[in-house]
Amino acid sequence: MVQGFNHNILYKGVIFHIQTEDSGVKNPHIITLLYRDGTIIASKKTDYSDIITVEMLEKVVEDLMKEQHKDMLRRLKAGEFDSRAFDAPPPPAESSPDQHSAAGSSPADGSPKHEQTLDEMILEYLASVKD
Repeated sequence: MVQGFNHNILYKGVIFHIQTEDSGVKNPHIITLLYRDGTIIASKKTDYSDIITVEMLEKVVEDLMKEQHKDMLRRLKAGEFDSRAFDAPPPPAESSPDQHSAAGSSPADGSPKHEQTLDEMILEYLASVKD
């Protein structure tokens, strides 16, 4: 059973974190959260209790999770959350070595890395997901 996906992306110069998790058959729902600096910017919850008896449930749920995760990525890149993500000033960031291990972090020479296109992010994400 896939428990979840986590993905960091750079959007408009800010690292966002997308997390998707399955709560399991006893609480059959998938939840995706979009974070900026530890604050939840958006969420999406999908109940799958209506398909709990379907054949190959694990595979079906995994596919639902992947699609919901990618949808949150698409919505972020489309600017849907800009007003929530950028209206309030972010808290001061404390830099740590593993904080910038995400996609879109700056190269070691300090020069800014180009912002990834949505297609690049999705391809990178799909390459990181084990089938």
